[in-house]
Amino acid sequence: MKKVFSGVFLAMILMLFSLPAYAANSTIKIDGVVVTSDAAPETKNNRTMVPLRVISENLGATVNWQDSKVTLTNNKMQITLQQNSNTVIKNGKTELLDVKPYLKNNRLFVPIRFIAETFGCQVNYQNSTVTVDTAPLLINNVKVKATQYEYHMTMGGVVQQIQGNTYNKALYKAFVENKGNLVDAPAKYSWQYDIDNPGSYYKLGQYNFMSHENKSIQQFDLYSLNTAFPDEELKGYPEVLIHDVTADKWYLFTDKGFESILQLINTATNNGFVKVLSNTVV
Repeated sequence: MKKVFSGVFLAMILMLFSLPAYAANSTIKIDGVVVTSDAAPETKNNRTMVPLRVISENLGATVNWQDSKVTLTNNKMQITLQQNSNTVIKNGKTELLDVKPYLKNNRLFVPIRFIAETFGCQVNYQNSTVTVDTAPLLINNVKVKATQYEYHMTMGGVVQQIQGNTYNKALYKAFVENKGNLVDAPAKYSWQYDIDNPGSYYKLGQYNFMSHENKSIQQFDLYSLNTAFPDEELKGYPEVLIHDVTADKWYLFTDKGFESILQLINTATNNGFVKVLSNTVV
């Protein structure tokens, strides 16, 4: 009887050791922020695996799918990998991963250390927490800590900070690349609608890129045309303007740029990179 029990016990041990080594509940911190994800990171064969979205959204990598292969691009670095394959192509050169990417609950899990380090990030692991530090945004050679975003509503306003170097860089790029021709300042502009002044503008949001000393390095304000008037009275007025407050200059701004800024803030919020400083909305 003892021999039978020992044989069964030995078989169970062997079976357990033959299964893939998965463990859940690893914590991912990027630039000091604990990342919120719709799928928890996992540890497989001593490697932390994260959903692909964690990489694409919080490390600023673009993603391109072709058949069963996925290509991640960040600046001049490109990585192509495939589900259930430990072969990866890094800038045209083939390398081998310690663990294969795998699909779980319609999410592709990839090794965060390999990808983050390939993209030039610093990666550390301690007490079940993977810490990733990315390169900061520099404006006039000053490091940006966060983007402070303020907007007002009919009753009250909200001030919040968008953290994470990836989001700071993307927001700054959106402002710079969507800025159009230089224009004169509007005759009337404020935080509120002004129904008594056709052609007036109201402020959509105020964006300050803050230093680590909590001082504004660069401020952009976005304004929208007050449309509470007949179209013929507004002919020739641009719909969106940007005020470079730091330089005190006004420019045209694209609708696409404004939409991309809102999308970036929404993505940052969903991933845990937005901190509300005050909320006086009634």
